[in-house]
Amino acid sequence: MESDRVETETEALLAANEAFYRAFEKRDMEAMEAVCSQGIGCLCAHPGRLPLQGWQAIGESWRAIFRNTDYLEIDTEIISVEVNGDLGYVVAIEHVMQVAKRQRGKARSLATNIFERMGPNWYLIHHHGSPLL
Repeated sequence: MESDRVETETEALLAANEAFYRAFEKRDMEAMEAVCSQGIGCLCAHPGRLPLQGWQAIGESWRAIFRNTDYLEIDTEIISVEVNGDLGYVVAIEHVMQVAKRQRGKARSLATNIFERMGPNWYLIHHHGSPLL
């Protein structure tokens, strides 16, 4: 049935999105590399920062975040999910609790994560986080 296929595709996309946030939360660069596309056209806009393009710059930004963070907890509220062929997106509110340099901070961001299916797997090709006040 068509609805079963769509549901399975949506579940696979949401699983990739969850893998991204678990890699982020665990500060696990190997897991981050497994879920993110390594392409030169990838984009990442961390909250309050200019966008980065290409995996080399994006990967270094994640390494810097991981080096400078002692602890992270990330919960997400999924707002919207869409699959259209080999592209899919997830829009979510991120609730982040971070400990860095013995300082605890909480933040909320509106995030858009765009994934591309390559073979059987979904890979993050675009992450954009905008701070919510």
